Amino acid sequence: MVNDLTDEQLVELAIADNADAFGVIVSRWERKIFALCFGMLAREEEAKDAAQETFISAYRNLKNFRGEAKVSSWLHRIAVNQCLTFKRRTKSRSESYLDDEENTEDKVFVASPTYSPSKLTEKSERTALIRQAVSSLPADLKEVIVMKEFQDMTFQEISDNLDLPLSTVKSRLYTALKQLRMKLERTPLEIV
Repeated sequence: MVNDLTDEQLVELAIADNADAFGVIVSRWERKIFALCFGMLAREEEAKDAAQETFISAYRNLKNFRGEAKVSSWLHRIAVNQCLTFKRRTKSRSESYLDDEENTEDKVFVASPTYSPSKLTEKSERTALIRQAVSSLPADLKEVIVMKEFQDMTFQEISDNLDLPLSTVKSRLYTALKQLRMKLERTPLEIV
């Protein structure tokens, strides 16, 4: 059964025109790739698009997979490149996103009894500040912090996925956290 095969075996089958094999790879990795894209782009629609483009690109380039790295590392690298492409495209267009503010005339808002509107607003502002701070990190630092803090990957898993020495992963995470702390300390809202 294809579900019992390794990612590398699935790639071999997919190269031999077994579409189901590539479907198994997608189902195994789609959530983690989306989480990585969302961590880097901080916008759900862009993250969905980048994740989809990652798998399309992987499928188109299956024959170029040489097996020198794990399939997961290969997919992560494609995803990071897709995110960087999305960022460049968005930056060059310099669009303002008004679609975030949907028409709220017909909606009814009810506050949870455990949260006051001010606490919800403060939490939302904190989340936005953290996303903005993470988004402003250089790509090599951002990918490590997203994998560690948002995907709960171990240092060894990050090292394997990015094909980096363990010491480099730890150093990048330390640097990323230090930069985040400095960025967040400069903001007017207290991060609790």
